Amino acid sequence: MFGLREAPSQATVSNAAPREGGRLIRQEPPRFALSRDLALGLLLLAATFLVYLPAWNGLPLWDDNMHLTPPALRSVDGLVRIWTHSRETMQYFPLVHTIFWVGANLWGDSTLGYHLLSILLHAFSALMLVRIVRKLEIAGPWLVAGIFALHPVMVESVAWISELKNTLSGVFFFTAAATYLTYAETRSHRSYLSSLGLLGLGLLSKGTIAAFPLGMLAVLWWKQDKLSWRRDIVPLLPFLVLGILAGLTALQVEHTHIGAGEPEFELSAVERCLLAGRALWFYLGKVALPADLMFFYPRWDLNATVWWQYLFPAAALLAGGILWALRRVWRAPAAAFFYFTAMLLPYLGFFSFYTFRYSFVADHYQYLAAVGPIALGVGLAATALGPRSGVPSQLKTAAGVMLALVLGALSSRQSRMYSDAETLHRATITRNGNCWVARNELGILMVRAGRTAEALSHFQKALALNPDSVEVHNNIGLLLSDMGRVQEAFSHYQQALKRRPDHAKTRNNIANLLIKMGQPTEALTHYQKALEASPQFAEAHKNIGLLLSSMGRAEEALAHYQEALGTEPNRSDVQFKLAELLSDMGRDDEALAHYAKALEAEPENADFHYSLGLLLVKMERGDEAMGRYQKALEINPNHAEAHNNLGIVLAGTGRVDEALAHFGRALEIDPQAIGPLTNLAVALAQKGQVGEATAVLDSALGSARAAGDLAREQKIARFLARFHRTFDSSRARRTADGDR
Repeated sequence: MFGLREAPSQATVSNAAPREGGRLIRQEPPRFALSRDLALGLLLLAATFLVYLPAWNGLPLWDDNMHLTPPALRSVDGLVRIWTHSRETMQYFPLVHTIFWVGANLWGDSTLGYHLLSILLHAFSALMLVRIVRKLEIAGPWLVAGIFALHPVMVESVAWISELKNTLSGVFFFTAAATYLTYAETRSHRSYLSSLGLLGLGLLSKGTIAAFPLGMLAVLWWKQDKLSWRRDIVPLLPFLVLGILAGLTALQVEHTHIGAGEPEFELSAVERCLLAGRALWFYLGKVALPADLMFFYPRWDLNATVWWQYLFPAAALLAGGILWALRRVWRAPAAAFFYFTAMLLPYLGFFSFYTFRYSFVADHYQYLAAVGPIALGVGLAATALGPRSGVPSQLKTAAGVMLALVLGALSSRQSRMYSDAETLHRATITRNGNCWVARNELGILMVRAGRTAEALSHFQKALALNPDSVEVHNNIGLLLSDMGRVQEAFSHYQQALKRRPDHAKTRNNIANLLIKMGQPTEALTHYQKALEASPQFAEAHKNIGLLLSSMGRAEEALAHYQEALGTEPNRSDVQFKLAELLSDMGRDDEALAHYAKALEAEPENADFHYSLGLLLVKMERGDEAMGRYQKALEINPNHAEAHNNLGIVLAGTGRVDEALAHFGRALEIDPQAIGPLTNLAVALAQKGQVGEATAVLDSALGSARAAGDLAREQKIARFLARFHRTFDSSRARRTADGDR
């Protein structure tokens, strides 16, 4: 926002405009200017959408699924909870999560809508920059906007769905800035309140735009040469208070809900200053030369005993001092530097963010700050290529177009990285070969794809890069456990515990493994230690509830399920298990309510529909149960238990032929199942086909003998004996009645 001032023109409303009665009279810009602006605006919009074309259909990345609205929150009640409960969403930014809520209800799980919206918001911010730069009478407003729109460092903010909070808050930030500049010119109360309201909406989208008043002070100082306490500082105090409150709320959630308060984030005051100085120069360098941009940058090793690390903060202080000393000659560089620093202040390391676990810097952190150096760069170019330079205007225009094309091409290439998670993490490894977290994330993706050998390889490489990673040890343990390599899995969990004895997830995983090893008592101890370390750990509460329920300690299990839901009310698996437990306890109406909540979160879960059908049969609501079984089969046609139980309900209503079809289908899916076999025999007998029923049972008995399956053979033999007693005696009675 800082550079060579434009001469006042009819197209620019400035302090040079005529006044009447002390009020500004806005002059109508000529039609040519309007047409030119419209054409440039449409061109900028089209160019922005075109540049981001590779990311239009980008799939969810990294933590996107924790930001996108889950099915359980897609109701009106869910929207209310988004605003009233800070733990319903990953971060408490209710306005951006309202946008996600609207998107989920409009286009479901498709990602195209989110990407197009983010690109549109980004382009709108660029257009707002044109207005701001003109208000400040700076040269090259369209070039500033174009560089902002097409700069590669912005790609992470625009192409990553989670950072919709960046592009949304950016719109409110720039609109609030433009409106506040109007207030600074006119002292209009309406403009002042509008700006304050716009900032409030921005803070509900992302708390780190709290630095708005500091950035605005840098702009006002540049524009007016000096700051007045009453005129400039006092009006911004409400903005500062609002920002502090929002910022503290965001940091509280970051520390308690996301995990930025864990011991590994502890840095000394000296280390934080070293980090701040280095980060400042890093961000400035990426604006000037956007090369080797990546999702995870190498995490610096901060060391207060290494002398050269002090050069970064020292250079920053020296640069600030020199620019301040030169303010009488040219304020623009100092103002741009102070604006840049102020807008980066939340991210320079004085506050901890969860992503600091992986890297101290990220492209999306400087989304708003980069405007300062961009405007200054355009201003310097305008100064160098001014009227006295003798450079033809056509050549200047060509240079601007060429710059836009180069930036657009770089951004388009960068946005391809965001097409899917695997592409993103592989690209990160290509540029940052020591990125253990990208290796770890690739391992998780390979597990989900069923490529276990490749997953294990990635996890092992991640562990080689970061042997102290509790997260990687746990992931290897989980994978080895699933592969049946129990002792190796246990060894990795123990390695994780050596590094973090109070790590709740490790304790939980060890407990799960101990249950698999047939040691429930030892498992219970580890679950309890997990909850001592993290009392609100919903997964541990759920697992201890499962264990206690299997041990017949229903009331204790019930309490743990309720604790889990108190922390994570949208956990469909917990709602389901709680419903099953309540049903077993005879509290059917309560069970029914929890089944409904589980299905609200996962309406396409066949097991949920099936289990609800069991409860409805128990409550003698057979017609409703039939509907649930049918829904389960619609979702999963190979659900053998649903076929069997639907057959039972149909047989009970006299629809024996339909029941026979379902019993037969259940046996096709699971030929070893006893229930469908015996139900098929009974249904055949009900139709008077006792011989056919006997033949089916005899065939199954012979197959069990041939296979050496003694347990199955004995079950069929016992049932066959009862079957003969029942139906032979029944047939004998019918024959005797006929003789009489």
